[in-house]
Amino acid sequence: MCSSSSRSVLLNTGVQMLFLGLGTYKLVGPEVVYQAVDAALAAGYRSFDSAAVYRNEADLGRVLKELLPKHGLTREDVFITSKLGPKDQGEGAMEGALRSLAQLDLGYIDLYLIHWPGTQGRVVTDQRNPGNRAESWAALEKLHAQGKLKAIGVSNYTPAHMRELIQSCKIPPAVLQVEFHPRLCQTELRKVCEEYEVCFQAYSSLGKGELVTDPVVLEVSKNCERTPAQVLLRWAVQQGVPVLPKSSNPDRIKDNARLFDFTLSDTDMDRLSALDCEHKYCWDSSEVV
Repeated sequence: MCSSSSRSVLLNTGVQMLFLGLGTYKLVGPEVVYQAVDAALAAGYRSFDSAAVYRNEADLGRVLKELLPKHGLTREDVFITSKLGPKDQGEGAMEGALRSLAQLDLGYIDLYLIHWPGTQGRVVTDQRNPGNRAESWAALEKLHAQGKLKAIGVSNYTPAHMRELIQSCKIPPAVLQVEFHPRLCQTELRKVCEEYEVCFQAYSSLGKGELVTDPVVLEVSKNCERTPAQVLLRWAVQQGVPVLPKSSNPDRIKDNARLFDFTLSDTDMDRLSALDCEHKYCWDSSEVV
């Protein structure tokens, strides 16, 4: 069951996942990764979200091995997420997941996701997509049983993709990671996740930066004396949704972690949720069969 405490969520595997993680998309190069991870660890982050397509798994693994002792931490103190690249969907899934494990070189991965329901190089309507997803999931199930992937899940799946997976899998997904913010409240997806005890996790909480200048967000921000980013992240966390703000700026990384010492009023929560217009700033998987 997916249940939450003040700072973490209990996944259906029995693993605790923190509400706050550092998104590492666009963090490329050893120096950039080092600066961001160092700042994040100092600010209290203990969760880091990577992916094969981010091309930073090796740098993240190396940097963590260097920085954890500096911060008085061990491998067991951090939660690492990575994702299977769309080019490895299907028959390449086992090799792709093992490559992620080797690149990170941290012994195991806490959470590993299928990044996209389609397959790179194939059209979204390709009838082989469902079979490829099933083959990828079977590979992840094997690695989970071996203890190499402590929890497994998916990203960018639609309600139909989720139901298809739930009906065919041996091990249910622990997490669904998707775009989520006040302009995209994902009501149906959240209901599916609740029904099947899958943790619903957000990415792109700021709408690629567009939402930090929204008049309603700015007004709420002013009233509660918080940054627009903090307001948007708190809006998700207050609904029990873990977040993955991404930044390479040490000051913003620190600011984005200050989510647990204030609460938005019911009125402000409702005003923000009323912005919902099903607008996607990122990948749209709705046409993938």
